[in-house]
Amino acid sequence: MTASTNLPQADAVCEGGDLDCGSGLLLIIRNAMEPLSSGGVLELRSREISVKEDLPAWCRLVGHTLVAVEPAEGKALRYFIRKKGRDDKLSSDLEQARSHAWLARVRWTGEMRSQAFVRNHSFAVGQPASFDTQDPAPSAVEYLLAALGGCLVAGFQWRASRREIQIQNLEVSLKAQADNVLVFLGIEESGHPGLREIEGSLYVDADAEDDVLQSLWEETQLRCPVTQSLIRQVPIHIQMKRA
Repeated sequence: MTASTNLPQADAVCEGGDLDCGSGLLLIIRNAMEPLSSGGVLELRSREISVKEDLPAWCRLVGHTLVAVEPAEGKALRYFIRKKGRDDKLSSDLEQARSHAWLARVRWTGEMRSQAFVRNHSFAVGQPASFDTQDPAPSAVEYLLAALGGCLVAGFQWRASRREIQIQNLEVSLKAQADNVLVFLGIEESGHPGLREIEGSLYVDADAEDDVLQSLWEETQLRCPVTQSLIRQVPIHIQMKRA
């Protein structure tokens, strides 16, 4: 691996933005390299610092050659990868990614509280839909809104980074109201306890025109796993079993 002005001619360009290798970037790289013939060169543009360490290791592992690394605009680096040969595992790995299942365990910890465990993380969950501002933990509905906002903010920032758009500030403000929270409390039967509507605003300060940012925002919502799960009303099948 060398830094040189004698750069190879890239046969394709892949924008990685701020995505790291463990969060899907390698699948994006492999998919971009698939149409190239053996010996073809892919130019990867990435702003994620960990890629500088992880990409060479991956190339050595699979047999590709990292020909050169060059600075690009801002904090980005350009990586030139020469393809070794056919990626016979790409189809199966893409299918594995499609079928990946996220897991969570939630354990009651007393009164109206629980502890959630996901991967190597855990966090407290308060009441399902609390009106008390002094609760020791966020309510389940608040976690739902936070998950939606977090997914949208991260998705928007990553898509902006792929276009080398610098973001100075980014925030999503969300508000939701239940169709009839009294159904949850068992006081009434009409309506349902779920959210009637989620509304909010995206506040962004970035080096791009409004129409470009609007296009990014629309794409972000279309590709957001949480947004699309809510819109599509995902079927839920949870069985009761004896502990």
